[in-house]
Amino acid sequence: MPELVILVTTKCADIEEILRAWVECGISGATIFESHGLARHIAKGGASDDLPLMPSLASLMHREEEEQRTVFVVVPDGFDIEKLVAAAEKITGPLDKPHTGIMFTIPVSKTWGLRRMYPR
Repeated sequence: MPELVILVTTKCADIEEILRAWVECGISGATIFESHGLARHIAKGGASDDLPLMPSLASLMHREEEEQRTVFVVVPDGFDIEKLVAAAEKITGPLDKPHTGIMFTIPVSKTWGLRRMYPR
């Protein structure tokens, strides 16, 4: 059965390298979202992403530290998902360590338009 692989990481600067490594593993596409976690949502008092008219450099840098990326990839039945985990952890460090990320899969009952790439 195909699987939806989801990676959520605060290592935003590493996302391009992770995606390149995943392409080498054989993924054929991915969707990337800018996201934020519960703590940031509560600290900001809701979902407003408005910047002040004159933001300080410190506030912009703090905002960058709190960002994260969520990557969605649907892989076909039989795909070696452990290769994706290993490739991500080679870049982020072990996902069981703080401030690296979380990765999980969800079974997908049907897909349309899923193209299979083979590892190079």
